[in-house]
Amino acid sequence: MRGAATRRLLRALLMPALAMIPALALVPAPASAQGATTGGAGGGAIEITADDGIEWFRDAKQYRARGNARAIRDNLQLDADTLIAYYRGGEDGERQVIFRLDAIGNVTVSSPNGIAYGDKGVYHVERQVAVLVGDDLRMITDNATITAEESLEYWEARSLAVARGDALVVREDQRLRAGVLTAFIKQKAQQAATGESDASGNEDALGGGEVERIDATGGVHVSTKEEIVTGKEGVYDVPNERITLCGDVKITRENNQLNGQCAIVDMKTGRSRLEGRGEKVEGLILPTQ
Repeated sequence: MRGAATRRLLRALLMPALAMIPALALVPAPASAQGATTGGAGGGAIEITADDGIEWFRDAKQYRARGNARAIRDNLQLDADTLIAYYRGGEDGERQVIFRLDAIGNVTVSSPNGIAYGDKGVYHVERQVAVLVGDDLRMITDNATITAEESLEYWEARSLAVARGDALVVREDQRLRAGVLTAFIKQKAQQAATGESDASGNEDALGGGEVERIDATGGVHVSTKEEIVTGKEGVYDVPNERITLCGDVKITRENNQLNGQCAIVDMKTGRSRLEGRGEKVEGLILPTQ
């Protein structure tokens, strides 16, 4: 039921705008241009460029950029085969304000926190949220790669990513899988303030950042070289490489299994410690030959 609700929400977010794409062909296209700069909702100018030009549809209040299209606002960069920008205002000398960007084909969202990839996406300018869908959803940071089956959200102002649908984070030979993974990312600006990075300028700021914590819900599966641990929910302390799982926890090591309420998984050693937390701890231990 949760997956169906998520899919309905995504359709509500994506389909109204994407459904308008065929209608654009019916609008007489003005002369194309190579670049345009206009205001963004919530402040901050948005610069749009494209190899094959930009069309302006005044009646529909849209810009359409084709061919390696790119939109830049502050430290966020959105790239796609085609970008459609929706704006309000622009009449009687009123300032144009872009409130939404739809991205179609080979979409990437780059920021100081990492780079996210998808087939299609929507960037809600006022909320500073990008929602990506597609067959190869992933976000790459300096210390983790996160993938998902249903959607991948990047919340710019809050510096977090939400992966939905068989979400997976991989670090070397360690894997954390869940229905939903929420990754909290340390911003590049925070790193620079503490002397952890000397990056400067927009180009150097893109694609960095480190995941500090990952909240896992909707059924959690952790695999290491030594064990497989499952539970209902968990929190991954990434710098300390420690995962805390709770709710019907099961630890499987070869043919042995331990059951309890919570467990702490040390990802450095691949070993876990089971905790009852007021409930009985049970185990099936088979003798070794």
